[in-house]
Amino acid sequence: MESKDVKVVSFWVSPFAKRVEWALKLKGVDYEYIEEDIYNKSPLLLELNPVTKKVPVLIHDKKPIVESFIILEYIDETWKQYPLLPQHPYQRALARFWANFVEQKLLDSAWVAMCSSGDEQEKALKVARDAMEKIEEEIKGKKFFGGENIGYVDIAVGWISYWLPVFEEVGSMQIIDSFKYSATTAWMNNFLSHPLIKESLPPRDKMLDYFHTRRKALSNTFHGFFNI
Repeated sequence: MESKDVKVVSFWVSPFAKRVEWALKLKGVDYEYIEEDIYNKSPLLLELNPVTKKVPVLIHDKKPIVESFIILEYIDETWKQYPLLPQHPYQRALARFWANFVEQKLLDSAWVAMCSSGDEQEKALKVARDAMEKIEEEIKGKKFFGGENIGYVDIAVGWISYWLPVFEEVGSMQIIDSFKYSATTAWMNNFLSHPLIKESLPPRDKMLDYFHTRRKALSNTFHGFFNI
C-alpha cells in the first residue's frame, strides 16, 4: 500500500523499534527504514526526539511520533485496515494493561537477570518467572492474544518469542520452561511462524554477539534498567 512519507528511525536489535515495523507490515504500509547509531546519535534523531533521544521514531507526513506503544496506537488509528486493538473500550483497556504489565514485570526483570549474577540475578529471575505464570494463564486456549490474528498485545510482547531466549543464553539462565509454559511456547511458535514476522527478525548469532558485549560492558556500571 502506498503511504505518504512514512519513515521509521530504528536500531536493528531494538525490540521497541521492531514493534513499529511489525505493525506497519501487518497493515501493509510501505515505509523507509533509517538505521540509527544509538551510540553516536545523529542530528536527525536529536531533532526528531529531543526529549528522550531514543528510537523508535515514526515519521508520517514529516511529523515525528515517539515511544513504541504510542506509535502502535497512532498506526492503528491512522491506517484502519487490519485493526490491532479491539473495538470494545474494555477489551482495549485490557490490551493496554497486558502490554504494560509485560513491559514492566518481564522485560525489565529479564534484562536485570541477564546483566547480573548471584543474588541479584536470582531475585530478578523470580520476578520474571512470576510474570511468566500470569502470561501463561492469559494466553491459554488462544492462538494469539488478539484471538486468531496477531494484534496489539502480540506485537507489544512479541520480543518474548525471539529476544528472551537470547537473553537466557547470554545470562546462562532459564525463564521459559516449555513444559510449564506450554501455551506461551505455542504462542511463541505461532508468532514466529507468521511470514511478516519471520522475514523481519534480526540474525540470532549477531544478536548473541551484541548482547554478550552489552552484558560485559554493563557488568561494572549496571543500574537495573533496560538499556539496549
